Amino acid sequence: MRVTGRLLFIVIIAFASLGAMSQQRSEQPASDNEIRIGNVMPYSGPLSEFGAIGTAEAAYFDMINARGGINGRKIRFITRDDNSDPAAALKLTRNLVEKDDVHLMFGSFGTPGNLATRWYLNEKKIPQLFLATGDEELSQAKAFPWTMGWQPSFRSEGRIYANYIQAYYPRKKIVVLWQNDQFGRMLYKGIQEGLGDLNRHVLVDIAFDINDEHLEGHVSILKRAGADIFVFLGVPSTASKVIKLAASLKWRPVFIVNDASASIANAMAPAGLENSAGVVSAAFLKDPSDPAWKNDPAMKDWFAFMDKYHQVESTNNSAAVYGYAAAEALTKVLKQCGDDFSRENIMRQAASLKSYQPSLALPNIRMNTSPDSYLPIRQMRLVQFDGRSWQPFGDVIETAFTEGAAR
Repeated sequence: MRVTGRLLFIVIIAFASLGAMSQQRSEQPASDNEIRIGNVMPYSGPLSEFGAIGTAEAAYFDMINARGGINGRKIRFITRDDNSDPAAALKLTRNLVEKDDVHLMFGSFGTPGNLATRWYLNEKKIPQLFLATGDEELSQAKAFPWTMGWQPSFRSEGRIYANYIQAYYPRKKIVVLWQNDQFGRMLYKGIQEGLGDLNRHVLVDIAFDINDEHLEGHVSILKRAGADIFVFLGVPSTASKVIKLAASLKWRPVFIVNDASASIANAMAPAGLENSAGVVSAAFLKDPSDPAWKNDPAMKDWFAFMDKYHQVESTNNSAAVYGYAAAEALTKVLKQCGDDFSRENIMRQAASLKSYQPSLALPNIRMNTSPDSYLPIRQMRLVQFDGRSWQPFGDVIETAFTEGAAR
């Protein structure tokens, strides 16, 4: 998700406006005619490329309000910047609960920040819904009944890549470049668990920091190891650099990247479409930069939404699609609440979704929850980039773990 100078200026102005808007809204008195939703995002800092999730969610709720709101109530979406700092996330969340009197926290980004706020929100009995993280620790229904994830778990996603390697390349040598945080560790843990005895084929694994300045050296080391399969686990901006570096070294391994980096606009195209041809990933949402969805009704609705409610320079941001889809899912839950917007009923409705399919989810990817199951999306599709479009192969995969197995 690279930003040109002009776009950076636009984004800075947009975030400043968003902050002013949120502050203005938060100073308004609470009303029975509104639903107050709190959110924390990294609009600045090392993970700011994912701030697009929050701005898309704000725009989605603007659209819902323009259409009359939900069951007669308007949404007041109050989003704050935590700079990817768990301590800031906790402080901001407490303020949203105690000063802004939000009904619920929704879609806050990242494992560390959500873990930092989980005890507080459960003690206060505040719904912590559809979190922007795939860590299974944040979907423990029995231990933390007020906290629910949304996307497929990182660990299960890693298991999918391991199963793919076992099925297609059981004797091939493997190298892994993984982001040195909870996100990267859980993805890699799933791969290691899935490979089992085949872990002996992992020749080298290298952990890198989000602002690592030694990517060229890392990729060079991995190439010299003589592996056939290169697994990358990280963010899109780093994925594009790594794919391009491998190509510059004339190294063409079987390239696997995690779902968060599987964006044509944000990773494949910046790396070079020819360099990216053959990349394998797993996905659960449609890619707005994929021409395969050009005539898809839901994607047409997406582009119309972007044009009217979320006017940014690029409409192909995969993080924005994530935010749109998550906000759509929350809207479904809130509509099910009828006239009862108590926190208990919001949580009850979130835990009673049956085969619900967000409009931008891939075909046959559905949300299912129950009081004992807080992993709403458990399915993914393996996809391969052909230089132009993502081509699905195999069946929809039900991810491997349950809440009880996540510990």
